[in-house]
Amino acid sequence: MSELHKFLFEGLPVRGLLVRLTDSWREVLKRREAIGAHPPELRALLGEMAAAAVLMQSNIKFNGALILQVFGDGPVKLAVAEVQPDLSFRATAKLIGEVPAGAQLEAMLNLHGQGRCAITLDPKDRLPGQHPYQGVVPLHGDQREPLQKLSEVLEHYMLQSEQLDTRLVLAANDEIAAGLLIQRMPAQGDGNLEGKLARNEDDIGLSDAFNRIAILSATLKPEELLGLDAQTILRRLFWEEQVRCFEPLTPRFACNCSRERVGEMLKGLGREEIDSVLAERGDVEIGCEFCGLQYHFDPVDVGALFAPELARLGGSDRVQ
Repeated sequence: MSELHKFLFEGLPVRGLLVRLTDSWREVLKRREAIGAHPPELRALLGEMAAAAVLMQSNIKFNGALILQVFGDGPVKLAVAEVQPDLSFRATAKLIGEVPAGAQLEAMLNLHGQGRCAITLDPKDRLPGQHPYQGVVPLHGDQREPLQKLSEVLEHYMLQSEQLDTRLVLAANDEIAAGLLIQRMPAQGDGNLEGKLARNEDDIGLSDAFNRIAILSATLKPEELLGLDAQTILRRLFWEEQVRCFEPLTPRFACNCSRERVGEMLKGLGREEIDSVLAERGDVEIGCEFCGLQYHFDPVDVGALFAPELARLGGSDRVQ
């Protein structure tokens, strides 16, 4: 079963999360196979994105969807992982062309330096005029050197946008998508976990406690992250620290597509566009890129979509 573990280091301004997506990640890949399986390099990237998005969603207090996207000028035009507040998630990608064997982030998305990473927070109950919050960073560091790993991109994003020191370790295969997140908590007054203000607290990256925990975290190998259970990982990495673990949460795969939402999308395309598809094919078929579910609309269905309100109510005999 998929699990998310939150933990704190007693007496230190450092928190952590560890996620292991097992059955839920395999369900994502199973649904994708019905549409057309991605190459292994892209499957691994999507798995890392799913694990990272679950970690980030669970690390914030936000009633809405967190959407992690990477897009660029390589064969992978777009990869998306979306996580709801209840930790239900979905992921997909748009691929045009061939992914080279063993390709990393640069070869898949950043061939000419145009790759970007975006994190969007979309509130469930938007106020009138309210828009989702979105932060975007390039797929390169401060010195414009290409970043080869998704974990490096997201660490850079957290430092630039949230000003929080973060260490991420991510790994994925066709069985498990997993991630470890370590983050420095800002010390504020006498109530912080250290009991005092850390020296130079306003200067990012100067927390000795965080640096020590981050160095330990970096020793975690991908095969260990994928092959060991959460308690074993935490015990091996932080055996000298006092780690307080909380009750694990259960991420799951879920897709919020629906016939109604697909119908609204078709209406947005316009009657003329849809009629041309009907003339060519006889019906309209739309497949969800996240879950593979197919939605069929015949000429009667299309007529109902574009009918005036009176027709949708069933005719004039129903009007009082």
